[in-house]
Amino acid sequence: MATDAQQACFEAGIKFGSLYHQFAGTPVSPSSARSLEAAMAEAIENQPFCESVDVAIHDDRVADAVDHENGYTELTGSLMDVEMRIDYEGVTVRTRMAMRDEYPLMELVSVGDR
Repeated sequence: MATDAQQACFEAGIKFGSLYHQFAGTPVSPSSARSLEAAMAEAIENQPFCESVDVAIHDDRVADAVDHENGYTELTGSLMDVEMRIDYEGVTVRTRMAMRDEYPLMELVSVGDR
């Protein structure tokens, strides 16, 4: 049987897997980034135990990634930072995804009581 802290960490991993794999490859441009951020956050916040999701798509990174005349690129982890808070049975898990050594690393920031 998993502890509440272990289950909370598992829930956080599920949310990150959903967010990344559901939205990776979505067409994005600097002009559509805000609406995509909101859609991503709202979709993941629908899942059980998810208290908050903050998605920041970096317009400068998106603009740099556009390599054709249509003005958009595909969303990848290198274009965004994400923070989440999961609450499970009194345990709060904080997570983030940010670039580290040219890789979008998903990691636990903290695990503890509310």
